[in-house]
Amino acid sequence: MSKSCGANILKSAHSMDIRRKIAREAATLLYMGLEKEYMQAKLRAAETLGVHLLPTNLEIALELDRIAEENEGPLRRERLIRMRREALELMRILKNFNPTLVGSVWRGTITRDSDIDITVYSDDPKEVLELLKPHFRILKTERTAVMKNGRSIISFHILLELTSGDKAEITVRGTEEMDVRERCEIYGDEIVGLKTCELEHLLKTDPTRRFVPF
Repeated sequence: MSKSCGANILKSAHSMDIRRKIAREAATLLYMGLEKEYMQAKLRAAETLGVHLLPTNLEIALELDRIAEENEGPLRRERLIRMRREALELMRILKNFNPTLVGSVWRGTITRDSDIDITVYSDDPKEVLELLKPHFRILKTERTAVMKNGRSIISFHILLELTSGDKAEITVRGTEEMDVRERCEIYGDEIVGLKTCELEHLLKTDPTRRFVPF
């Protein structure tokens, strides 16, 4: 092996080690609730360590998963099953709005602060809200508009608290969005999620299954 080749290998290994450290620091910030967004977490981590390399969202997600496993162990899987059961109850209530379980409860990558994320479709968000009010404590509602692929996507968010103390966020989108698929900004794959019947089957056959591209 030539000296230049060996130097390049060492440089690459050093770069990977730095990226791993930044990813770990960013994941720690997210896990501790000191940052909410991946970009802010990685920028803060890089500044803390005094370097300019930024890891990918996937690299941070892998470290976040490791931290959660190290800190929560078997209790994490027990909580995942409970949250998936709670999600199923919610989805049954929301059956007329084509509910889809997404987020970390779908993925199987929950941390101690994870919420249940469910997307539903309706042209009248208030109808969804009124359906939920008798069953749960509504913590917050918010209408948002974001630009994706050159188009504005308007959605209505309902944050609620379950009897267990867990929280769930119901995202209400217009019926015209029902067949639109999005790519995950963290894992890079398509956000598929689980329909009610699929979640029912999963809980019977493989309740802790993960849906991640690695």
